[in-house]
Amino acid sequence: MIEVQRLMKRFGPKVVLRGLDFSAHAGEFVALLGPNGAGKTTFLRILASLSRPTAGVVRIGGYALPQEAAAVRRTLGVVSHQTLLYGDLTAEENLLFYARLYGIEHAGQRVKEVLELVGLERRRADLVRTFSRGMQQRLSIGRALLHDPQVLLLDEPYTGLDQDASAILDQILRTVAAQGRTILLTSHDLARAEDLATRFDVLSRGRIVASAGREALHHSGLLAFYRQALEAA
Repeated sequence: MIEVQRLMKRFGPKVVLRGLDFSAHAGEFVALLGPNGAGKTTFLRILASLSRPTAGVVRIGGYALPQEAAAVRRTLGVVSHQTLLYGDLTAEENLLFYARLYGIEHAGQRVKEVLELVGLERRRADLVRTFSRGMQQRLSIGRALLHDPQVLLLDEPYTGLDQDASAILDQILRTVAAQGRTILLTSHDLARAEDLATRFDVLSRGRIVASAGREALHHSGLLAFYRQALEAA
């Protein structure tokens, strides 16, 4: 589903991504880990077609970026630091607005399904500005799932969430993963990533420096794997 080869990204003289190679197959849940400044958000922005690569090959669902960005966007659901929701609209109105943008048929039924998935069906008529941070993040994931994307990109979705809200988000992501979507999640929460993902990639100094499946971490655990990857980078 995602194929990246020799990806580079410069901001003036600063090189953020340095010949990065990455791939994720259909149904994989990949946790992208790394210290601040490693290039995680820049990488996700390129995958989301929000930023153009300086060099390299990027394909999602068989479509090339940036040449086929419109087709890639139809394949993607994106959850970033900003919820991209309208506070003076209700939860239902927000999703209906995005459903119209996506050209979704039977939008009312699809919105109802998504609100039930993220546990907000009872709050469908409430203004989003009255929602907690956790509820807004759940609705943001609903927004990203409306058009039934094959690939879901999540950039630090747990930021600002309390323990209860994080647990609810865990369950939503498990449900989404069970539906066979490809998920790429950036996170600094190693324990949560270890519990959710099926593969773990470590990004350091603009490159993937280590990758391991869940079964490979059975003895050492993710924290030890992560530290070893950074020490060897």
